[in-house]
Amino acid sequence: MRRTKTVAKKLVELVLSKKAEDVVLLDLRKITTMTDFFLICTGRSDVQVKSIADAVVDGASREGIKVYHVEGLQARTWVLLDFVDVVVHVFQAEARGYYQLERLWRDAEVEEFDYEKD
Repeated sequence: MRRTKTVAKKLVELVLSKKAEDVVLLDLRKITTMTDFFLICTGRSDVQVKSIADAVVDGASREGIKVYHVEGLQARTWVLLDFVDVVVHVFQAEARGYYQLERLWRDAEVEEFDYEKD
């Protein structure tokens, strides 16, 4: 279980490296067996959403962390990266507001992150 949290934190670093906004890590371990963590973040445009998703996949691969499934790269409004124990959701703001995953999983413990501004 400790390794899963370590993987989640590494993925947080990767989304922050592309200046993802409103980054939250939902700890789902006490409320579901589906996955351990949801990492949710926002990109300001379709280009940034793709850039964030690419950085996560490439960076994870360099760390030996395998992505098992990717959805949404064509539309770029909501990209889902499934690492099994951690699922990364990269949204554009409108889609994030519409789907409201944080509200759906409001019983989860939440950790928030911000990228370092220059």
